Amino acid sequence: MRAGNCLYGSSGLNLSKISENSWFAEFLEVAPRVSFNRPVPTKLIAVANQKGGVGKTTTAVNLAACLASAGRTVLFIDLDPQANATSGLGLEKTEGASAYRPLLGEGALSDKIQRTAYERLDIIPSEVDMCGAEIELSRLEDHLGRLRHLVEPLRNADRHELILIDCPPSLGILTLNAFAAADYLIVPLQCEYYALEGIAMIHRLLNQLRDSGTNPNLELLGVLMTMFDGRTNLSHQVVSEVRQHFGPVVFDTVIPRTTRLAEAPSFGKPIIYYDKYSTGAGAYEVLTTEVLSRLKCK
Repeated sequence: MRAGNCLYGSSGLNLSKISENSWFAEFLEVAPRVSFNRPVPTKLIAVANQKGGVGKTTTAVNLAACLASAGRTVLFIDLDPQANATSGLGLEKTEGASAYRPLLGEGALSDKIQRTAYERLDIIPSEVDMCGAEIELSRLEDHLGRLRHLVEPLRNADRHELILIDCPPSLGILTLNAFAAADYLIVPLQCEYYALEGIAMIHRLLNQLRDSGTNPNLELLGVLMTMFDGRTNLSHQVVSEVRQHFGPVVFDTVIPRTTRLAEAPSFGKPIIYYDKYSTGAGAYEVLTTEVLSRLKCK
């Protein structure tokens, strides 16, 4: 077929026609090479809220599993000393398997990567030793930048498209390390009024990290409303108030409070593998689509 002034056959360019036009052949030889397969930089997302029991780990685990199911290669880093995400993905809490030693300058994070039972989803698990990291790191130079330096080789390796970090339920040194290393932050927010105080504190901290130069590029990817009970006026009122205050930064997706979501961690499975037809699984699949859409716009 004909396209402009170039002739195309069933196998591409008509080589006989090119040979008749030496200037065109010369142009092909000197033209700069253009790569159409440039690697997409690895994006790092921290999932955090200093208040416990808001669905933070549930969100981190299920979002990671859904992203992997959607075809993305994902590395999950469990920074929470409780290691609930580690057991929620079916792994044992094993001494020496966590990021603890690398954070203290002993070894590389890449040595701690383990495969999970789920395709395209790897993990750096947590363990009880991570409890000591808060104290140990405070004594080290550049104590807020330790994780940022450790994940840089992982970004450059192009092994994973996304890195998700489950932060401890506090604003301690481990969480601040995650904030300093991350590109984006997702804040799960329980549908209750006390939760509103938490998001205001995290927003102030995010601005401080930007202004101080610790991580000027950190962005709030979104606020996620969790544990929504459609039978109560309170849940509806809180969602409405949060949307009024924070506008489009709040995800459209709302995670319901369901028994199946609560059961899944005890079986060491994300909800899409425990009960993929449940309302909880559907909610996290919709959230995954929304997260990917927001990342494409960045």
